[in-house]
Amino acid sequence: MKKFVIYTIYFVGFFSQNSCAQTIPAATNTNPAPVISKDSFQLEKTIPGQFTAMDIDITNNIYLITAGNQLKKYNSNADSIAVFNDVKKYGNPSQVDVSNPLKILLYYKNFSTVVMLDRLLSLRNSINFRQQQIFSVKAIATSYDNNIWLFDEQDFKLKKINEDGKLLQESTDWRMLMNEVPLPQTIIDHNNFVYIYDEEKGFYIFDYYGTFKNNLPFTGWKNISVSHGRISGVKENKLHIYILQSLSERIYTLPSLFKNYISVKAVNGKLYLLKNDGLEIYSIL
Repeated sequence: MKKFVIYTIYFVGFFSQNSCAQTIPAATNTNPAPVISKDSFQLEKTIPGQFTAMDIDITNNIYLITAGNQLKKYNSNADSIAVFNDVKKYGNPSQVDVSNPLKILLYYKNFSTVVMLDRLLSLRNSINFRQQQIFSVKAIATSYDNNIWLFDEQDFKLKKINEDGKLLQESTDWRMLMNEVPLPQTIIDHNNFVYIYDEEKGFYIFDYYGTFKNNLPFTGWKNISVSHGRISGVKENKLHIYILQSLSERIYTLPSLFKNYISVKAVNGKLYLLKNDGLEIYSIL
């Protein structure tokens, strides 16, 4: 017999609609969130090897950083199609952003430097934030128009810069907008909104003008992804998937065989499990 857990989710405010942003409906009822058994995952394929990090783009290309400090790109059939050999130039990257398959970002927080690669993982450009008078950045992301979002922790503003580091726009100082200012570990640009995630405070949602819209109080999530109108993350050995359109949350209990993983990510209807001996790819049933 399936077990159901009932979650009541409250939303503050209502999303106003403008010319470039869609409206996300406010919650009007409670939705059951089933805890689904381990039979909800079916192994599709594996990529053997020793890898330290992974990410997946919207076309199911897979990006893996090897123990030998290479960035390797695989297509959806797990065939190797490109490699970047100079990952360690600035140390270990603190973030890999593959939201635009044509422009891959490697961010090195300790050096305040972002390296841009093309779709074949050839070097395209690099930016040193300190040269742009930006000194404290933890999270970055590719914007919808192929520029770069970042959160400047020195003046508490969400900013957009171009490939040359020129400031294109910035938000109001967040200290003027909120009583508790989030410090994002993750930034994701998706479907007309920018999602900022602070593990202790949840999701903060902004439009493309940097205007604060709302927050979702999901805390403690790791391995965040937003794709196809779904927000996913892992907490306490459970995969949480929140569906924006229906305002419902699905919770999958990860089976015991998934233990001791390096990283796990749910995106495009699949679960990617990075382990010591390789990457395992599962369908989510």
